[in-house]
Amino acid sequence: MKKIYLLWVLCAYIFTGCSGNAAGHAEHDHEHEAHEHEEGHDHEHEGHDHEHEAAGAAHSNEIIFKEEMAKAVGLQTKVMEPAPFTDVIKTSGSVLAAQGDETTVIATVPGIVTFGSLSFVDGTAVCKGQAILSLASNTLSDGDVAARTKYAYENAKKEYERMEQLVGDKIVSAKDFEQARLNYENAKVAYDAVAGKQTANGVSVVSPMNGYLKNLQVKEGDYVAVGQPLATISQNSRLVLRAEVSEKYYQYLPTVQSANFRTPYDEKVYRLSDLHGRMLSYGKASDTNSFYIPVTFEFDNKGAVIPGSFVEVYLLTSPMQEVLSVPVSALIEEQGIYSVFIRLDEEGYQKREVKLGANNGSEVQILSGLKSGETVVTQGAYQIKLASASNAIPAHTHNH
Repeated sequence: MKKIYLLWVLCAYIFTGCSGNAAGHAEHDHEHEAHEHEEGHDHEHEGHDHEHEAAGAAHSNEIIFKEEMAKAVGLQTKVMEPAPFTDVIKTSGSVLAAQGDETTVIATVPGIVTFGSLSFVDGTAVCKGQAILSLASNTLSDGDVAARTKYAYENAKKEYERMEQLVGDKIVSAKDFEQARLNYENAKVAYDAVAGKQTANGVSVVSPMNGYLKNLQVKEGDYVAVGQPLATISQNSRLVLRAEVSEKYYQYLPTVQSANFRTPYDEKVYRLSDLHGRMLSYGKASDTNSFYIPVTFEFDNKGAVIPGSFVEVYLLTSPMQEVLSVPVSALIEEQGIYSVFIRLDEEGYQKREVKLGANNGSEVQILSGLKSGETVVTQGAYQIKLASASNAIPAHTHNH
């Protein structure tokens, strides 16, 4: 009986061990499957992250510039479209007064220059008939010119009137009468030149026309002789633009139609087409003192252009068709490399390097870097650059 009990205990122990191994194997298989499932899920998640990173890399150079800031800085854009563009010869030149637009004031009598209570300097506006200065001669050894001229005129007049009564009676010869008449007329001309111009400071010198005082060539206390230049009066209504062109462009001069120019004092580009400008002539040979050929234009001085100033000149020649161009204000220059900003959406912008062609002072030809239909920032490009460089506006990468 005891042997039978031991046999049952042994069988039960063996059965229990086999059941535990089977359960262990099943549990191990389940864990292995769970592990494989987790690895598969991780791989799928990593693939999803790679897709987001690729999308972010595609927009990593996009800059966000808020719409409110764009309005605050006056940002403007232009859609790129092919259009006619005029080829340009860039050179230098000067602005001069037009012929007949200025005159030189000269001394009508000898004397000492006196400004009196009126102080005139270059740029002073003067009216026709207005006194510019006075010439005093009462302290000179020859005496007061105005007084001497008056006395000479009065005596010549009396002598002429006396002989006029006697020539009919043959008391004086016709020859003497003609000489008296000639003396009278000469004295009258001299007297009329100073009549009504005498002041306490001497004989006044007046402006012959309305304009501006220019090139005052004398100062207080100077002695001047008759006919000596004193100053220039300029109206500045019509001016002349004289461009100095290198000889290598001579063959292109017959195609020059108009010009733009930029002044050094206001950095403004003036278009002759807006100033009723016209080309007067171009030289057929270079100057003996230089290797440049002059090209001359005339235009209305509607702005504040100063005669005598040196300017940058853009000669406009034959037009080119189907050209992409941008305003000069759209360009960003960095160590000789030029770029523009492209608007991608309402608040997204992208910096784009471009290659430049001809420049007419206000517009620049784009040889490469832009395509038709793209929107370029024409005003406010530097504000976008500064905002991006200062990290005030972070780059937009679309990472989530």
